Amino acid sequence: MEDDGETAKPAKHSSGRECQICGDGVGTTVDGDLFVACDICGFPVCRPCYEYERKDGKQSCPQCKTKYKRHKGSPPIHGEEDEDADDVRDFNYPTGNQEQKPKIAERMLGWQHEQGEDIGPKYDSGEIPRNHIPLLTHRQGLSGELPLQSPDHMMSLGGGKHVHPLPFRSPNTSREFGNVAWKERVDGWKMKQDKNGGAMTNGTSHPPSEGRGVGDIDASTDYNMDDALLNDEARQPLSRKVPISSSKINPYRMVIVLRLVILCVFLHYRITNPVRNAYALWLLSVICEIWFAISWILDQFPKWFPVNRETYLDRLSIRYDREGEPSELSAVDIFVSTVDPLKEPPLVTANTVLSILAVDYPVDKVSCYVSDDGAAMLTFEALSETSEFARKWVPFCKKYSIEPRAPEWYFSQKIDYLKDKVQPSFVKDRRAMKREYEEFKIRINGLVAKAQKVPDEGWIMQDGTPWPGNNTRDHPGMIQVFLGHSGGLDTEGNELPRLVYVSREKRPGFQHHKKAGAMNALVRVSAVLTNGPFMLNLDCDHYINNSKALREAMCFLMDPNLGRQVCYVQFPQRFDGIDKNDRYANRNTVFFDINLRGLDGIQGPVYVGTGCVFNRTALYGYEPPIKNKNKSKTFSFCCGGSRKKKSKSSKKNSEKKWSNKHMDNTVPIFNLEDIEEGVEGVGFDDEKSLLMSQMSLEKRFGQSAVFVASTLMEHGGVPQSATPESLLKEAIHVISCGYEDKTEWGTEIGWIYGSVTQDILTGFKMHARGWKSIYCMPKRPAFKGSAPINLSDRLNQVLRWALGSVEILFSRHCPIWYGYGGRLKFLERFAYINTTIYPLTSVPLLLYCTLPAICLLTGKFIIPQISNVASIWFISLFISIFATGILEMRWSGVGIDEWWRNEQFWVIGGVSSHLFAVFQGLLKVLAGIDTNFTVTSKASDEDGDFTELYMFKWTTLLIPPTTLLIVNLVGVVAGISYAINSGYQSWGPLFGKLFFAFWVIVHLYPFLKGLMGRQNRTPTIVVVWSILLASIFSLLWVRIDPFTTRVTGPDVQKCGINC
Repeated sequence: MEDDGETAKPAKHSSGRECQICGDGVGTTVDGDLFVACDICGFPVCRPCYEYERKDGKQSCPQCKTKYKRHKGSPPIHGEEDEDADDVRDFNYPTGNQEQKPKIAERMLGWQHEQGEDIGPKYDSGEIPRNHIPLLTHRQGLSGELPLQSPDHMMSLGGGKHVHPLPFRSPNTSREFGNVAWKERVDGWKMKQDKNGGAMTNGTSHPPSEGRGVGDIDASTDYNMDDALLNDEARQPLSRKVPISSSKINPYRMVIVLRLVILCVFLHYRITNPVRNAYALWLLSVICEIWFAISWILDQFPKWFPVNRETYLDRLSIRYDREGEPSELSAVDIFVSTVDPLKEPPLVTANTVLSILAVDYPVDKVSCYVSDDGAAMLTFEALSETSEFARKWVPFCKKYSIEPRAPEWYFSQKIDYLKDKVQPSFVKDRRAMKREYEEFKIRINGLVAKAQKVPDEGWIMQDGTPWPGNNTRDHPGMIQVFLGHSGGLDTEGNELPRLVYVSREKRPGFQHHKKAGAMNALVRVSAVLTNGPFMLNLDCDHYINNSKALREAMCFLMDPNLGRQVCYVQFPQRFDGIDKNDRYANRNTVFFDINLRGLDGIQGPVYVGTGCVFNRTALYGYEPPIKNKNKSKTFSFCCGGSRKKKSKSSKKNSEKKWSNKHMDNTVPIFNLEDIEEGVEGVGFDDEKSLLMSQMSLEKRFGQSAVFVASTLMEHGGVPQSATPESLLKEAIHVISCGYEDKTEWGTEIGWIYGSVTQDILTGFKMHARGWKSIYCMPKRPAFKGSAPINLSDRLNQVLRWALGSVEILFSRHCPIWYGYGGRLKFLERFAYINTTIYPLTSVPLLLYCTLPAICLLTGKFIIPQISNVASIWFISLFISIFATGILEMRWSGVGIDEWWRNEQFWVIGGVSSHLFAVFQGLLKVLAGIDTNFTVTSKASDEDGDFTELYMFKWTTLLIPPTTLLIVNLVGVVAGISYAINSGYQSWGPLFGKLFFAFWVIVHLYPFLKGLMGRQNRTPTIVVVWSILLASIFSLLWVRIDPFTTRVTGPDVQKCGINC
């Protein structure tokens, strides 16, 4: 600070520090040192507030929640022994480390600077604007806001208040520690102490009243304080982790351990007892069983610590969104991606957009970006119609608090829509709105019908110019702002959220990286135009089913303690339009309700591609704040003068840091410490070093000064000096097809390239840097989408997922060898390894499902004749498998039908989609051949409910499971025929083979139903059993042969042997 006196005021004496709770001076100790209540974060608190918090409060630091330790001269509280004064440490420094005193004092000195009182520009409101940009060049700030409504421009780009962490105390608000309610509490406590003659001094201590109850405030006095002040909801955590009941989770863990022991004994028996007359079959079966055991371990143990979570929306509102005050909730940019409007109907996309625009969140904090990667004029015109209908739909939703806020699904609900509705005008308004929506659907359907035939000259816009996207592979970038500018108001005159159409530039010869590239383009466009600190991405068919979904996510991301470590909040996927039996496990309940909840107790769930709210900082490749180094980093970052003293050493350390990071890819390459000089602008000795920092940032993020500046703004916002026209021009620039060349986009920043399942890869990179993710499961599902219920479409979807996993497996990002030396937890790595190798299980699964038929046809078996002891271990293994599933269902709430459907489709997908994914992935990685298995033909049985479910579409994915079914059914018939012809002694060995074959057939039964279609409503099970029983009785008929005359030989006794 001394070296930078031109830009910073001299610091006050330490004794002049103000308490961040009551505003009084912090004061000193009996030794004359600065009083420090907490040695962890150095949060400024005076002695009376410290004593009050220890005795009548939560006994912890208001900032970091660390429990206060007893200082010298402080009276012991309930549960503490009344120690001699000499035995009590003067301060709560760690034992034997008195050298930390001056360091903590330095932290205290940094508090004033952190609040912007001594450095940086002044603001009349006493607050730092939400879109404050750190100084970049010559100490000139770029911070500011664009007006929300500008009659001179076609769009508005908003600001809003800066959302501060808990340490910040705004003089104009009453929600922080320095509020009136808190001061009243402290004053009341002081009056109580004075009344009882127990005034606190530094050198005396008073023992607690004997007989005091644990929950009493003070048993010796009558102390009646308002409960609302005591609770102080604004200081409570916004969420809570709820562990699974021990009565449910402990038996589950015991069974897992027991199953592991039994499995080891079983494998030992199988290996040490070969079958000599069927050695090849025995060896194959043992190899498959060992692989199944490894796969089970990788899948099971990441579910060791399942948790639930609760959110407190009322506390979020009290802290950040009080009624009658400007909202301080963080802005959210919402991304919707679509490609082909003929495959992804515009009406579906329109419903998703409408649910976003009507979300229960401050309108100036919501921006919706629709990515049209197909540059279709149909999508553009449909979005224009949607923006007009939104002016009527949004006020209707908010007036009557309807759910869901996607009109198609709201009007199709088969419920009592009058429940809980008391406004007399609701019925009339609902009828009118339903009529408006039906007219809106007619207009959208008209656009779709018109788009079926493309004119020879291409599409022409209303002004007579050709549509820029007529050539979908060669067109310029396009951005259109439909709402959020002058005139973007609803029918009641209220502002609507921003709605922006984006189609990135495409040119021949450039790699565009499909959906991952489109998402990265949206990240850059949104950063230039609105720069919300958080982003939600949705597929075009996933609408917001719970209007408070964004608030649910903010309970984690805006929590002062938890939020800074969270990279994203993942919501489970829920689906509409699935048959009640869920034949092909489309709901995927086991994965969403069991696996992801288990990961939430470790380092967080994997990213599943949609329904996820991101921390923008994490997507930019920055590492999360680390507790040990976060303190020094935070305070040096906020205290500008301290950086200059260390500028030379910092540069040397930075060089060493960069060299080490390039040696180990697991270490985050973007550390805020590395760019602090560039952020603050006061740590440079000359312009050369400033230029070097700017060049480094441009190399990472691309050649856009506006976008690079936005990446350094932790709380979002846009430059005040920028005009909408200049921002639009810059937004067009950042979606150009060559913008990502020679940058870190797709490798370390944004959505990661290299796999069709870019979601898994993106989340894995964040977890490897040390970020945590959160799994949020509100009672009302946050989002709902559609899923392919047809067998062929479902198999093709699973094929794409499995192919992405195989691509990751053979890439440098494979979790088997990537990420060591970083901060990825061991069990989290287990889960990621399982997500990449699970397609390989298809090979042993296919062999294992073929073995029953081979055994039945050859009369051999993979298991030798077992003893009674061995049979006990076999039975124990099956019991442990079923016990694990039952206890999983018990703590997760998953139904047995859903669990069983998941088991069935694991076999169906394993012998079809996963198998093809392995071979296709090997061809792509080793030979560079990209092969697609697509639907070639289709035929429908008849119309009716769930017509698509009974639609037959031929695809090569159907060949392996169909073959397995046929050979196993033939094997059953052949085995029974052999037993009939061989006599009674052959039936015993037959039962084991039949059990094995029926295990395969039962798991493939849903596939057989899909293969046979509806068959004029004849149940498939009837057809299957009819064929099976007919074959068996035919064999019996041939064996008995009642109508054939039996020929008897001559009487040997009469004729002799030569007769």
